[in-house]
Amino acid sequence: MREKTGFRKGAGLFTLLAALALALFPGWTAQAAERLQDTGDRLVVVIDPGHGGENQGTIENGHLEKEMTLITAQAMYEELSLYDDVEVYLTRTEDKDVSIQERAKFAASVEADFLFSIHYNASENHELYGAEVWVSAFAPFNGYGYQFGCGLLEDLRQTEGLLIRGVKTRLDGARNYYGIIRESEYLGVPAVIIEHCHVDEPRDEGFCDSEEDLRQFGKQDAEAAARYFGLKSSVLGVDYSGHVLADADTASPVPATVQDSTAPDVCQIEFADTDYDSGLLALTVTAADYDSCLLYYSYSIDGGQTFQPREPWPGSDALSGDYPDSFTLNLTIPPDTIPTVILRAYNQYDLYTESNAYVSPRSYHAPEEQEVIAVEGEAQAAEGADTAEAGQAAEENRTAEAHPETAEPSSDTAQGGEHGETSFLIFLLICLVVVFILFLLLLVSQVIAGFRRRRRRQARKVSGRSRNQQR
Repeated sequence: MREKTGFRKGAGLFTLLAALALALFPGWTAQAAERLQDTGDRLVVVIDPGHGGENQGTIENGHLEKEMTLITAQAMYEELSLYDDVEVYLTRTEDKDVSIQERAKFAASVEADFLFSIHYNASENHELYGAEVWVSAFAPFNGYGYQFGCGLLEDLRQTEGLLIRGVKTRLDGARNYYGIIRESEYLGVPAVIIEHCHVDEPRDEGFCDSEEDLRQFGKQDAEAAARYFGLKSSVLGVDYSGHVLADADTASPVPATVQDSTAPDVCQIEFADTDYDSGLLALTVTAADYDSCLLYYSYSIDGGQTFQPREPWPGSDALSGDYPDSFTLNLTIPPDTIPTVILRAYNQYDLYTESNAYVSPRSYHAPEEQEVIAVEGEAQAAEGADTAEAGQAAEENRTAEAHPETAEPSSDTAQGGEHGETSFLIFLLICLVVVFILFLLLLVSQVIAGFRRRRRRQARKVSGRSRNQQR
């Protein structure tokens, strides 16, 4: 494999212009460096459509990754071939098995300056979404990958709704986790993996559900590569020579890319405001991760039994690593619910920390608008019923006047008869009760009188015996 030597022509002038730009535009520091990688006079790029053959890749939601990557890679190949002074190759042009080692060896055999591995993503629990670029964890390849990855993701950030997950590294012990990066690096070829979006998440699926979408990703990949290498195209009429890239160096990995193996350090929620009638609850969320960027949050209102889908952390920038450490979470609580709210803060590597629980002191009710609508509906229904009854009574009166011989008693007459029958029954019942009470009183008086007569007769007998004994 040939060695890349020499120094870019005009590097001194470029450095001077970059320094001047920094002085005039101090906010430009995140994108204020020339390309670290020296490619010499001959530029060779290898595009690797991931998977193929029996290795299908992700097949979620009816997608077939091996076919998707081939479409995107071919579009990138066609677009990048329109630029001047660049040789472009594909590791496969059809659906066939190609091992990781074979892909890396092919790139080395054509003396590639870079290998771009094209992929689409999916997660185990179907809850992740967004685009990301995986790079080597080791210098100088880390810096090369970081400068390209930042440029691509800055472009993809313009796609409305597509979350940027950042430029990242992953280790397997003391080596790169991903085989295509590891094997290519062993042979001296810088390599990155481009994960365009997640095919299994509703917010991302719309970005990759047609061939046109897949080809558009390929064109964006090609343009990012052209900017990274500072290419010109007489066909397209563009010139990216002297394009300024993200700041990095060849001595050590970019801190923003270093794998974070710990969960966020802080996560807590506090009560801010509420309206029990409308169901609105506001909480202040405070969280921090001292090693990487906070990327998502999710919350539960049932004490952690179920969590809502992840939402982007407000104001988070995975490329710069900046994020606000607090924001206000506004929730709408369902009626007749006493919420117990718990929040999870997720970092760039999908590790999370749960907050304390906020327990509402009382239940939330239906919104006032619904209550007003219900009351108005009941009033309208009552008004309609009264109108109907009045109309029916008028109709009955007209019928009675026209045909008095067939007229039925009015509702008032019927109600009067019913009231009369009820009063008579009550009067009869009262009379029966009074008669029964009188009968009982008479019976008791007779019993008492008989008892008194027996006592008098017994007294006379005793008195007679006493007189006989005295005689």
